[in-house]
Amino acid sequence: MTERLRLFPLNTVLFPGAVLNLHVFEPRYRQMIADCLEEGDAFGVCLIREGDEAGDPEVMPHEIGTTARISAMHPLEGGRFYLGTVGGSRFRITRVLEREPYLSAEVEYFSDEPVEDSSAADALLAKIRAVFGEYLRLLVEFAGTQMDVTLPEDPVEASYLIADALQVADSMKQRLLEMESTEQRLSVELEFLKRLLPQLRGLLERKRDVPQSERAHQPGPGGTLRADQEKFFGKHFSLN
Repeated sequence: MTERLRLFPLNTVLFPGAVLNLHVFEPRYRQMIADCLEEGDAFGVCLIREGDEAGDPEVMPHEIGTTARISAMHPLEGGRFYLGTVGGSRFRITRVLEREPYLSAEVEYFSDEPVEDSSAADALLAKIRAVFGEYLRLLVEFAGTQMDVTLPEDPVEASYLIADALQVADSMKQRLLEMESTEQRLSVELEFLKRLLPQLRGLLERKRDVPQSERAHQPGPGGTLRADQEKFFGKHFSLN
């Protein structure tokens, strides 16, 4: 079963349950959000595959994305606004319907395959829980800000929260979003964490050696682009 969905192509990946804050300024997307609010609809967020985030009517998104439910809106001057959203369901684009006045597509929704061995998934989650806790502790120390994050007991929800929290390239996050096996997603995340922990410890050691006055110019985990994004919006984690 398919349905029509308005799309917002972005240079970011949204996971189910995750919070995404947006600065909406381009006329086409201001109209799209107005239409969504009028009809009570969510919209779809897709990572851009080809093209630019703003002003590119021919932008090509990845075919797998996540719906975004509007949770808050703060008006700004000139018709701009800040938008708060929460990730909902994953979808697959089956065909693009329109590009004007904004991108819309026919999509089908999908979920992870049923967990065949719940004990194996629970054991994998228990293994990743301690590693993820250490990763968050190091992130807090690096950023100097507090994060109140509790890993859910449900393996599917936990896998999305971990994917959202990982400071990795968006292409890697897209790979995690597209997986249809919870166990596979958790296994890949565990390997990511094992590789990221030594890197993060190294960053912390170097940060301690940098004078306080120069630390603001040091890129955070994930690189300069991710650090710039978080400077404006902060890092949000799913709590559901």
